[in-house]
Amino acid sequence: MPRIHCAEPLASGQSLALPAGAARHVQVLRLQPGDALTLFDGRGGEYAATVQRMGRSDVHVQIGAHDPVEREAAVAVHLAIGMPANERMDWLVEKAVEMGVASIQPLVTAHGVLRLAGERAQKKQAHWQAVAVAACEQCGRNRVPELHPVQPLAGWLESLGAEAASQRLLLAFAPDAQGLAQRRQGAAFTVLGGPEGGLNAQEEAAARARGFVPVTLGPRVLRAETAQLVALASLTLA
Repeated sequence: MPRIHCAEPLASGQSLALPAGAARHVQVLRLQPGDALTLFDGRGGEYAATVQRMGRSDVHVQIGAHDPVEREAAVAVHLAIGMPANERMDWLVEKAVEMGVASIQPLVTAHGVLRLAGERAQKKQAHWQAVAVAACEQCGRNRVPELHPVQPLAGWLESLGAEAASQRLLLAFAPDAQGLAQRRQGAAFTVLGGPEGGLNAQEEAAARARGFVPVTLGPRVLRAETAQLVALASLTLA
């Protein structure tokens, strides 16, 4: 059965004209009046629904029963990512959402090829948020992780408070780096990793000053996007 995210709050018994994005999705699927679908609004759970009317540009549905099912990871993992180049960031967002990431913070770093600011950064953020929505529709999640606005690494680190709501982990090849397995205890983690080429020495020092503990994923050199997903899987599936 098709699963579609609706940006407006849903309620059982409601007759609703779907927002433009959800309506286009229904039209692309060529659903017809009487066809069943599942809707979720990101506030938890999902709703049974039935197509009532298909217009040229509008779709009306009848909202049925609410199922409070949750499919979130038991551990909240927030990824702070020195953005990889080209379509790799899209792929990373998609797979991280499927694997249960709590939120994603895209970062501009010294070695990063992808350098975004202003309107271009806003458009990329909206694009990645749409990728996250599509991944939730596919994988069954009913809560959409937030894609935060793009920030320079230095500014993001400065915005972090001294008191950490989650364990702060830095993916790094450092002599004092611990194995990730040694840091798995906890209910929430923020994992910081660099782009291709990693973070430079100054960036790593700034992260350590904000309480990030260097961890290693083993002896092999992983691509930037692979390392983030390995860390996410290790923490959520442990």
